[in-house]
Amino acid sequence: MAERLLEISDLGVAFESAERSVVALDGVSLSLDRGEILAVVGESGAGKTTLGAAAIGLLAPGAQITRGKIRFDGEDLVTAYDARLEAVRGAALSMIAQNPRAALNPVRRVGEGIVDVLRAHRDLGRAEAQVAARALLKRAGFPDPVPIERAYPHELSGGMCQRAMIAMAVACEPALLIADEPTAALDTASERAVMDLLADLVRERRMGLLLVTHDLGLAAHYADRIAVMRVGRIVEEGPAVSTLARPRDPYTRALVTATPRAGVRIDDLAGVPLPSRREQGPAIASPILSVSRLSKRFGQAVAVDEVGFVLARGESVGVVGESGSGKSTLARLVSRLIDPDAGRIMFEDADIGAMAAARFHAVPERRRIQLVFQDATGSLNPRATAFDAIADPLRRLQGLRGEALAARVRELALQVQLAPELLDRRAHRLSGGQRTRVGIARALASRPDLLVLDEPTTGLDVSVQASILTLLERLKRELGLSCLFISHDLAVVRMMCDRILVMREGRIVEEGDTECLFRAPREAYTQRLVAAMPEFGTERPDWG
Repeated sequence: MAERLLEISDLGVAFESAERSVVALDGVSLSLDRGEILAVVGESGAGKTTLGAAAIGLLAPGAQITRGKIRFDGEDLVTAYDARLEAVRGAALSMIAQNPRAALNPVRRVGEGIVDVLRAHRDLGRAEAQVAARALLKRAGFPDPVPIERAYPHELSGGMCQRAMIAMAVACEPALLIADEPTAALDTASERAVMDLLADLVRERRMGLLLVTHDLGLAAHYADRIAVMRVGRIVEEGPAVSTLARPRDPYTRALVTATPRAGVRIDDLAGVPLPSRREQGPAIASPILSVSRLSKRFGQAVAVDEVGFVLARGESVGVVGESGSGKSTLARLVSRLIDPDAGRIMFEDADIGAMAAARFHAVPERRRIQLVFQDATGSLNPRATAFDAIADPLRRLQGLRGEALAARVRELALQVQLAPELLDRRAHRLSGGQRTRVGIARALASRPDLLVLDEPTTGLDVSVQASILTLLERLKRELGLSCLFISHDLAVVRMMCDRILVMREGRIVEEGDTECLFRAPREAYTQRLVAAMPEFGTERPDWG
């Protein structure tokens, strides 16, 4: 028989300031039983994170509960004193934050952070807590936990920080775990490992898991039930698989339609006919980029190890693999932001790999190869407006000034569907999708022939991602661009690319036509990546 763990009734939350009051949650009601996984899905601004924060009593400054109740194991947390919440939080209630690297204490080693949690809520000496912390890290997927417990957060990858955060969150065996986008920006294999771990903990300890995510495939595969949120309200709720297979609410149907998955083409995602590919003539088969025996080390670590591939004119090639496989390093080498240790990078007839990165900006090839960065926010000058970000390469590479410069910036903004009134805004006043559009416009400013895209849609809502992907496809077809598309999202790569390179530990382990590779991957590593894709509406492949 189901045992009710969390009961939220008619919950209202508002952010109050001297100027105005903004409603974040408007009459939200839901429940969660022990041993159950409830996924809360929706786009940015829907109220998902606020709901999770309210449930654990960690609302942001300025946020206030205006009405309703939050009952945890029969106790109303809304009326509980701060001291009581402090006692419950961490011991019975715990949370995995959306940005684990930022949530971990940057000046304390990972093991010390877990020891702190254990000693705060359990009667353990330091030596006992250290043994327990090591066991938790091992349970979280670290075969050798010693190097991890001695590391600072900045020394670990995103996936490692996520697992360390899980170890800390479950240290005191909480009854309720709130996971806010626990796999954002993780590759498919790391994502599956993290979610399998959480699902195992739910089963073993009969925890309740409130999973906040924008990934519908993840929700369908792991959640028992799903609640769809839009602008502070729940618009649809029900069993995860059947709700996504047969959504009733128009908003849920729109989310499903915008999600890349098997059998859906980019033209389907667009909802309108996209332009035909530009005719390239016989030259389409000729390579625009030829890479051979390319290598790069950082200290003793090998990032790229004798990589070779060819990119034809007008072709899109995807590069996939786990975190740390060398994908982003390869993107930076090809874009000549860093120097290779060995190997050749032939752009048409020019050996750009032989040029120092610092001198590459002076040659014509600099204009013709452009990069869209993984971190749209970090790649923009926080003091510069969107106009200045797009104008910078026009000033540097083409010498444009005055009205000619302004006209070209406006043209590029129109090309990437960025509203002209946004050009005067700085990065912090733009949404994630708008910042990505600025990055694309900046990359297109010099009229490149090769566009290197490093995780261009990471962390974006499905509808925003759909608009960015259709934009890229339209530009690719209209301008005849060649693209090197780096991504951990295999569903996106499947939709966008003609061929795929699979990287592991700095090497290309498999290469092939996109559909052939997804239908029948040869390498066990590729099979594992494909099998880990959290899609809905299809069964996972079993490669034996």
